[in-house]
Amino acid sequence: MSGSQSIPLCVDLDGTLVKLDTLHQALFLLLRREPACIFKIPGWIAKGKSHLKEQVMQRVSLDASTLPYNTKLLGYLRKEHAAGRTLVLATASNYRTADAVAEHLGIFSATLASNAEVNLRHGAKLAAIQSRFPKFGYAGNDKADFPIWDAAEQVIVANPSPAAKAYIKKADHIFIEKRPVLKMMLKAMRCHQWLKNILIFSPMLLAHRFSDVSAVVQSTLAFFAFSFAASSIYVLNDLFDLSADQHHPRKCKRPFAAGDLAIMRGAALIPVLAFLSFGLCFFLPPLFLYTLLSYYLITTLYSWRIKQLAVADVLTLAVLYSMRIVAGSAATGTPVSAWFIEFAIFLFLSLALVKRLSELKEMEETPDADSARRERGYKVGDLPLLLGFGTASGYISVFVFTMYLNSDRVSQLYTTPALLWVFCPLLLYWITRIWHLAWRGKMHDDPLAFAAKDPQTYIIGLIGLTALFYAI
Repeated sequence: MSGSQSIPLCVDLDGTLVKLDTLHQALFLLLRREPACIFKIPGWIAKGKSHLKEQVMQRVSLDASTLPYNTKLLGYLRKEHAAGRTLVLATASNYRTADAVAEHLGIFSATLASNAEVNLRHGAKLAAIQSRFPKFGYAGNDKADFPIWDAAEQVIVANPSPAAKAYIKKADHIFIEKRPVLKMMLKAMRCHQWLKNILIFSPMLLAHRFSDVSAVVQSTLAFFAFSFAASSIYVLNDLFDLSADQHHPRKCKRPFAAGDLAIMRGAALIPVLAFLSFGLCFFLPPLFLYTLLSYYLITTLYSWRIKQLAVADVLTLAVLYSMRIVAGSAATGTPVSAWFIEFAIFLFLSLALVKRLSELKEMEETPDADSARRERGYKVGDLPLLLGFGTASGYISVFVFTMYLNSDRVSQLYTTPALLWVFCPLLLYWITRIWHLAWRGKMHDDPLAFAAKDPQTYIIGLIGLTALFYAI
């Protein structure tokens, strides 16, 4: 055994062994499950950090098997353990979390952690380590670890904070597993989902106001206002869903679930995006602001609770999609046919059901998947029902579209409205194909994201635009 292996190695948890702060994750999980606790948290904080941790971890628990570990550091620790070295998990996290991690990994001989009375941080952690080990090595990541590194025989730095980078030169081992912050922030904002907000332009386009500069500018401002609002909700949704996403084969790679973006950065990003969104409303009619506020309220309720309720979740998604059309109408003062709104609701209800069916197909193919931890209101046995509901809704949307084509407004706007009927077989083909692929398990989560990369969708869209051009 080498010199360093002869002394115990104490390992920090939050930000070091795990790439996120487990208390922050637990807080968002608690707020999602018991929102009334938001009024209790200030009182818990007033009684000290150790009391806060104790109260939170009494109410929720994290699954240690899905936490985002620093794989490079963990690989090193496994080798040290195999060589016979004593490893100790020394963390300011509550003992419940520490014990769960130690039990899952099976490489730690002991744990030192916070309890209801003691917050094991700074000097308290150093004192606890030194009371048991005269000589020790220490793996940490933050400024709070400075006094412990100073007393340690071996210094290991993992994913150092900006302040802790000063210790890199003194480190015996460095394990960095980070991704660019700006890139991760943009990924968390899901800018690719802004494609959905193109629906805001539909009232202006369908009213043939292409050359109306005012309408174009207002639609563009509304597009960005909705996009910033949507991104703030996506971030909030990911923070609420953090624990559930860690159990999903693809969503576990999202920035917060993967520990690639600090949870508190996300919490700070939400009000910034909301400010940008509502700031743009000063340049738009009041009706648009009311629409955006309604959208914000409904999406917040969806992220917090509705998404866990079967049927209510997909109906809410259909309404939210259709609200983009209403927002475009409000921004430009352009009336929208009720038939078109109804068409959109049925179409987007169908697509929302595609998303749920795809998730269930994935669970069907992986029987060991823990459906309860994904926190949805559906079971694999619901697949036939979702197939029936979704295909029916899709075909009804085409029927409603035919009613729109027969309306007086269409005959007033188009010189050759009969050409628009080409959209019916195109829509029937596209909807049927989407459902066929979903039933075969080839549709992953979001059908609109699939459509954005699907060549056939672009071909269908081109044919439709050509018919629309000649119908004007």
